[in-house]
Amino acid sequence: MASTLPVPIEFRLPEGWLPADPGRGDVQGVAFAAVHPHPDDGFTANITVGGEYRPDAATLAEIADESAARLRDVAESVEVSNRREVGPGDAPAPTQRLTFSAVAGGARRDLVQSQVYLSMPDVEDPHKRAVIRLALTATAAQHREVLPDFQDFVRTVRPDTGAGV
Repeated sequence: MASTLPVPIEFRLPEGWLPADPGRGDVQGVAFAAVHPHPDDGFTANITVGGEYRPDAATLAEIADESAARLRDVAESVEVSNRREVGPGDAPAPTQRLTFSAVAGGARRDLVQSQVYLSMPDVEDPHKRAVIRLALTATAAQHREVLPDFQDFVRTVRPDTGAGV
């Protein structure tokens, strides 16, 4: 079942990517999903967007750790292969790359997931903090090919103030 985002955002999909039903599959907490037009060996690379209010004081790095732990509940051999912060100093965005093995489409696959975490204030109540998670999941073989599209996608994500662009 699809979820909703705690704050409105706007973004632009990379050329060729297609919106998909976020309620399909076993993924919890996804408000938006898009798929790559060319599957790799039966697996379709996908971009997902999810988020939640975080009333606690957890850092974005701690929230990224929580995400890796949740993935360990449903996949095998989960490893954080890379983690760093990007963005300006006053709004750092942790990114991490997870490698894992999971059954998808009836076959065991080696997958890679790149994640970006953004902290956004609620437009109606700036004291509320929402955390938005952007993720790209692809086969290990296709990840390098689709990663630039995901990076382009991430650069377009911003709060939707209703003013239009």
